[in-house]
Amino acid sequence: MTSPARRRLLLLSVAAGLAPSLLRAQPDKPVLRILVGLPPGGGTDAIARAIADRLPEHLGQPVMIDNRVGVGGRLACDALKAAKPDGLTWMIAPNATPTFQTLVFGSQIKWDLWQDFAPVAGLVSYPLGMAVSTATGAAGVREFVQWVRSHPKEASFGVPGLGGQNHFLGAQFAKAMGIDLPVTPYRGTPPLITDLVGGHVPAAVTLMDEMLKHHRSGRARVIGIFSDKRSELMPDIPTMAEQGVKMLASEGWTAMWAPARTPPAEIARMQQALRKVLETPAVRELLTMRLAVVPAYLDGAQMAQRQRDELAAWEPVIRASGFKPE
Repeated sequence: MTSPARRRLLLLSVAAGLAPSLLRAQPDKPVLRILVGLPPGGGTDAIARAIADRLPEHLGQPVMIDNRVGVGGRLACDALKAAKPDGLTWMIAPNATPTFQTLVFGSQIKWDLWQDFAPVAGLVSYPLGMAVSTATGAAGVREFVQWVRSHPKEASFGVPGLGGQNHFLGAQFAKAMGIDLPVTPYRGTPPLITDLVGGHVPAAVTLMDEMLKHHRSGRARVIGIFSDKRSELMPDIPTMAEQGVKMLASEGWTAMWAPARTPPAEIARMQQALRKVLETPAVRELLTMRLAVVPAYLDGAQMAQRQRDELAAWEPVIRASGFKPE
């Protein structure tokens, strides 16, 4: 997902962040590579760069982002599996990649989440929400449901790609409210938000940062988030549960993995550095104020448990949906 703020962040990371990181690091140390399976300037990339820029001062060696874009992050996972477990290659990815690639596209992927990857740390969490076009006139869930029932031929919700967390959250919302709300897939969030603001799609389910900006300006309306409680970043926006939507509560999160069999000492060293980076006031401000995510460090065991819980919660939902990837 790109935006002027994220493009500026990307440029700053390259021009003013990466170079100083290389200078601060010891020149005789090998470069650490962090794989990111989503495009430069997007949400996961921005999070990864915000963290990677501060890692050299704690690790004593240079760090680079290696964008392996494609197939919902699958290419980065392929590269992580193929990498040597020597502590030089890592991956930062959103939960949508391991969880939903495993559950939806399991027969198509080349890696096994538990055999090929080692969980390192949870980094941030963030709410996912539904925003509606001002053309619907809806200010909340009930009003939007009424609009859908009155405009069955126009009703739909947009998502940045099929088969992911956003898709199944929207589908569960429609099922819970007893409405027919077809999904409209987009190639990423930017064109989705453009169509939402322009009134070409009546609703969107995705990350909050871009939607929140338009909600604040009155160009769209966020009617609720899918988390189990209100977000500290946007306490004025209610949860779906508060509005009577009975469905699986869920949010997004981003974490780091290493190749399986990476030495425990290397993982511990990276964990210590990540914890220090996430405690840095400047990094916390950048993540919360600019990227609308909450720093939420979890160690490898905590992150693995979160992954297991998420897989167990979503597996029956996805199976019951009948969705089949093309």
